[in-house]
Amino acid sequence: MLQKSDPPLPPPEPQFPKKQPKSSDPCKNPLHFLPIYISVHPRTWLLLLIVFLQLLLLLTIRSLPISTPGFLSPTPNPNPNPNPSPNPPPAASCDSGRVFVYDLPSVFNKDLSDDCEGLNPWNSRCDALSNDGFGLPAADLDGIVPENLMPAWFSTDQFTAEIIYHNRMLSHPCRTLDPNSATAFYVPFYGGLAVGKFLWSNYNSEDRDRHCVMLLNWLQEQEFWKRSNGWDHFMMLGRITWDFRRSNDGDWGGSFLHMPGMRNVTRLLIERNPWDEFDIGVPYPTGFHPRTNSDILDWQQYVLNRKRSTRFCFAGATRSGFKDDFRSFLLQQCRDAEGTCRSVDCSGSRCSNTSMATMQLFLDSDFCLQPRGDSFTRRSIFDCMVAGSIPVFFWRRSAYMQYPWHLPVEPESYSVFIDRRDVKNGTSIRAVLEGLGEERVRMMREKIAEYLPKFVYVAPKEGLEGSKDAFDVALEGVLGRFREQRGS
Repeated sequence: MLQKSDPPLPPPEPQFPKKQPKSSDPCKNPLHFLPIYISVHPRTWLLLLIVFLQLLLLLTIRSLPISTPGFLSPTPNPNPNPNPSPNPPPAASCDSGRVFVYDLPSVFNKDLSDDCEGLNPWNSRCDALSNDGFGLPAADLDGIVPENLMPAWFSTDQFTAEIIYHNRMLSHPCRTLDPNSATAFYVPFYGGLAVGKFLWSNYNSEDRDRHCVMLLNWLQEQEFWKRSNGWDHFMMLGRITWDFRRSNDGDWGGSFLHMPGMRNVTRLLIERNPWDEFDIGVPYPTGFHPRTNSDILDWQQYVLNRKRSTRFCFAGATRSGFKDDFRSFLLQQCRDAEGTCRSVDCSGSRCSNTSMATMQLFLDSDFCLQPRGDSFTRRSIFDCMVAGSIPVFFWRRSAYMQYPWHLPVEPESYSVFIDRRDVKNGTSIRAVLEGLGEERVRMMREKIAEYLPKFVYVAPKEGLEGSKDAFDVALEGVLGRFREQRGS
């Protein structure tokens, strides 16, 4: 438990000047001649009185509460800020501290991304890593999203957060080039690319750990690492935590997070281990990268006003290799609810990145079913919410235990939870969702739209003034953690 700082001292008693005795000298009292002036100039006095009454009326009108229409506030809102984002504008100063970005040898980042042809044994990753990690423009969404917002949509890959975070950190106003003035140190290691390259084919554990071992050897020679043993260092790893937690040589993934040098380092991941306090969950990158605050407002308005023809939907593929595959139960319930549920078969690469099929499905549906993916989370959770569809979870670890900084504290305010065991025992998903009144559904969709800026990554590298996106929220949270560790 961090010690609380001492309470501030009370302010000193205000000192007022001593009153001077009133003067009886009429020459020192400017109001002495007022009655005489009024009697001699009655018209001037009348004019002054009219001006005074007008000013009084104006001040009275300005003090009255005036309601202003807003498409995002159809219900009374105690927050007078018309901006739908729950985030206050960022402070101009860097009160939480400054960040030093290590200039790593290129073998740890640039060389990995430049080798985009060799990162995947099946196809090139060059398109996915282009445009600073946003990927190619999402041309297939033409006609699905508003024309004015098409430039804000990309075919973004779910594993490119390392590149996105690195570019944002390099342009952040609280970046410092002087490590002596830094309160946090960012390590721009593309660990996800380094490990992901060796997850398949005939690679061994040594191959998967090679870059990670090299990085820790380099870091442990740095002056500011030695000063804190990594306590004030953080990095983004653009894959799920389990890809870095190999316990035995024959198991899946690398062992980066089990290495002694990583014991004190804060790491941002698209899926965290809820029982490791140094793992911080951040949103998967989606295809929407707003260029301006107007882009955010326009898209919020679009998803809130969208007419939806389907009660619920499911985008995914069955897992034939899994016994009692839960997705098969969901697909069967969707088929049984014909006319109320739609599905998209995501076998192969049909649903990869920001596809036309899944975006159209989510925009047309009130709810989207979100079972676990290959792990407890899936990119589809955020694609669904960006489209204004309400997620239905079956595992609490899919979101509630993953993204506390980026999603509302009250799970029921933006999502529905149905225990997977109840579904297997016959609980009707259709009955549960149709039992939710339209007012409840509207409020949940408004909550998602309100929080939308916090789970997308904006296009400008310097961020957007007046809005905090997923990167801003993550960095603010990390700096807050370090501040608590210092006890200040």
